[in-house]
Amino acid sequence: MSFETHSESFRATLQSAILNEAPGGILVVTPENTVASVNERFFAVWDMPCPASPLEALIGTSDSPILEQVLARVRDKDVFLTRIRTLYADPSLKDDCNIPLKDGRTLHRHSAALQGDDGRYMGRVWFFRDISDIILSQQAKEDSERRYATAFETTLDAIAITSLEDGIYIDVNQAFLDMSGYTRQELIGRSSLELSIWADPLDRQNFSQKLREKKSRLNFEARFRKKCGELFWGMFSVSPMSFNGQPCLLSITRDVTEAKAAQDELASHRDRLEQLVAERTVELSRAKEAAEAASIAKSAFLANMSHEIRTPLNAVTGMAHLIRRGGLTPLQSGQLDKLENAGQHLLGIINAILELSKIEAGKLVLAETPLNVGQVLDNVLTMLQSAAQTKHLNLSSETENLPPNLLGDPTALHQALLNYAANAVKFTDAGTVTLRVRLQADEADSAELRFEVEDTGIGIPAEAMPRLFAAFEQADNSLTRKYGGTGLGLAITRKLAEHMGGAAGASSTPGQGSIFWFTARLKKGGQALRNIPDLTPSHPEARLAREFPGRFWPRPDYPLRQPKTANKRSTWSAATITT
Repeated sequence: MSFETHSESFRATLQSAILNEAPGGILVVTPENTVASVNERFFAVWDMPCPASPLEALIGTSDSPILEQVLARVRDKDVFLTRIRTLYADPSLKDDCNIPLKDGRTLHRHSAALQGDDGRYMGRVWFFRDISDIILSQQAKEDSERRYATAFETTLDAIAITSLEDGIYIDVNQAFLDMSGYTRQELIGRSSLELSIWADPLDRQNFSQKLREKKSRLNFEARFRKKCGELFWGMFSVSPMSFNGQPCLLSITRDVTEAKAAQDELASHRDRLEQLVAERTVELSRAKEAAEAASIAKSAFLANMSHEIRTPLNAVTGMAHLIRRGGLTPLQSGQLDKLENAGQHLLGIINAILELSKIEAGKLVLAETPLNVGQVLDNVLTMLQSAAQTKHLNLSSETENLPPNLLGDPTALHQALLNYAANAVKFTDAGTVTLRVRLQADEADSAELRFEVEDTGIGIPAEAMPRLFAAFEQADNSLTRKYGGTGLGLAITRKLAEHMGGAAGASSTPGQGSIFWFTARLKKGGQALRNIPDLTPSHPEARLAREFPGRFWPRPDYPLRQPKTANKRSTWSAATITT
């Protein structure tokens, strides 16, 4: 093989290697517009089917079929064809441009003329490369920069980019200029220290120290100075960033002067309110103590006046009794009856008021003595027997088996039960009044008893039930009410029940009757009480004679009204009962 032949073979091999390994599509066209050379990448770049025959078969053929397929793929065919014709017409022209395709891709085209050693035009080389990824990346970058620029300039917060090394302002937005009062030319290239933007240099030192320690996003609140000298509070967030390869800080500052003032004002109001509340609390506490002291003083006064009030009233009723013993005309006897009844009624009212005052004054002391509950019920029945007989009422009691060793205050139980029973007799025109007691809870050292008084009286409306147990309250508070009374009995019973560890309540049906109840917790003693004969309540005089022999009691022709009548032996006409 001659040297010329070898050189020709080498050039052909080199040309083939360059064409096949080139990253883009290559097409070489002769001056006669025929194909001089083409590689497979050309068809791949243009997304055209590669010929089934070897590519060498295309050499010498017209480039028109290839041009037609290319024109079918470009987005702007006229512009593309015009540029092709211009390049073919002037071999001296070169071309570098981007060609958008219909499928959304972008190709970069480079074209140059081929010239021989003698400068003769030998054709044109077309080089095409798919740069869609590059274009998309550039577009994304441009979009990002555009969004950043828009946010940077339109946000209401002041944004600044400063160098990390010396704090020189590199860029600021319009909000920063508005907040600080400086122009862009006055800020760029200068530092906040140089412009004395920090109102307190100590704040800047603390900020720098925290930034060195944290080396990440930092929130900081400080006072800053505007160009005009006005101070304002700013809350700013600082984050490290890189700008054009230079370490920088991105700071976002918000003017919180008004919020700070509102917060301080709110704190001042809160402190003032707390002070007023404390002062008012002290005043209310003093007023409460004064009111309680006045109430206690009033109750103590009424309780201490018990003897002074009762003594002259008892003297009046006693003298009336002595006058009766001297003999009276029928008219005088009737007038004296009214006097005695009025005196007894007044004494009952005074006793109720004084009893309630004694309880409210805290002077009620409950005894713990051996207690016979049956005797308490019988005593109440005895006191109300005459009034019940006058109205033809059936007065009875029911008692369950109770522990025999109970301890309690018989006077308190008697008073509480008597208040219920007296009301029942007063408000019942026909039928029955039943006193009952039952064991509600039995424990090792105590027992809870439930006392009830049931009647077939007028009943109580539902709307009046909630105020029944309030002092001076009655179901009928009208001035022309049919029944008398002060409305203290139920209040006293409730307070007595509460002092005995229980409660009080009632249920009623208008026109059918009522049930009033209270509970009491009684302690248990060491041994049982002696058995006492159980007498029927219909024979009170016989029971009195049996249980209290040798004592003086009112003559049977005078109704028994007060439980303490036996103490008035010196003023009452009495008979000695012996056994």
